[in-house]
Amino acid sequence: MRIKSAKFVTSCADPESARAFTPQICVAGRSNCGKSTLLNALMGARLCKTSATPGRTKLINIFGVATDFVPFYFVDLPGYGYNAAQKHQADAFAERTDLYFRTNDIAQTLCLMDVRRDPSDLDKTLINYLRDLGLPFTVVLTKSDKLSRAQLSGATVKIAAALGLAKGNIIVTSGANGDGRDALLARLHEILSAQQ
Repeated sequence: MRIKSAKFVTSCADPESARAFTPQICVAGRSNCGKSTLLNALMGARLCKTSATPGRTKLINIFGVATDFVPFYFVDLPGYGYNAAQKHQADAFAERTDLYFRTNDIAQTLCLMDVRRDPSDLDKTLINYLRDLGLPFTVVLTKSDKLSRAQLSGATVKIAAALGLAKGNIIVTSGANGDGRDALLARLHEILSAQQ
């Protein structure tokens, strides 16, 4: 599948207002895990603002994507885990995210994690949460360009074991150099094909 064009559609604070946009590929992950960089690389445009400051995405951002197969929407959720000192905001984000997952028809959730880091308790909570709801997900490891091939292989095996996944259920990517982009687009094609 080839992405032909993409555009920012809207930001919403109310997760239920996202229901109008289908099919949805949700993108979730810890703050500063490389979500914006990877989305920009996939869409071929700098539509997501990237920042060295974690937690810049506070609303649910929706992007319309035209492909040579079928159109779909990327839904970029606020990152989690950055604002322990601002617990009221963290609680609000958790409520917003929970409502989003419970009220939207989501074709797939891409769970992004930095390949250099062991999965956090919050990462594991997200995976278990999606399993409990019966929602399909793919784990996408980011920032592969930061490790050697040997380090990357070892880190992937370790993360897969920590999450209770087979190594084949993880896609390794780099938004910086494009590694894994074709594999991820192939997975999205497979997912969207099943929706037809």
